[in-house]
Amino acid sequence: QVQLVESGGGLVQAGGSLRLSCAASGRTFSRYAMGWFRQAPGKEREFVAAMSWSGSTYYADSVKGRFTISRDNAKNTVYLQMNSLKPEDTAVYYCAALPGPVTVVVLTMPSAYDYWGQGTQVTVSS
Repeated sequence: QVQLVESGGGLVQAGGSLRLSCAASGRTFSRYAMGWFRQAPGKEREFVAAMSWSGSTYYADSVKGRFTISRDNAKNTVYLQMNSLKPEDTAVYYCAALPGPVTVVVLTMPSAYDYWGQGTQVTVSS
């Protein structure tokens, strides 16, 4: 069982930055792939970024070059550094955990993840 708690959301102007954190419980955090997803009002939850348990990173095209996912296994925490934010980045951001090695395609699928945080709101004003 893994429990995830996100923090770091807020209101920021376009062009600004935020860093989201996701703290995980459990002693086997390093064996989980971690993903960030977001959901805007009236839209489906979409993939943002993921890091495999081996450290490989993957990004949605819409955030590539602006967002960076990282993890600190000693702190059981995964981060999402978001730079050059745009109004279209406004959404509730969720972190999720998935055990074991999986393919890149699976990492982008919300349905593949076993554990989810409660979400943190990110609002980017124009």
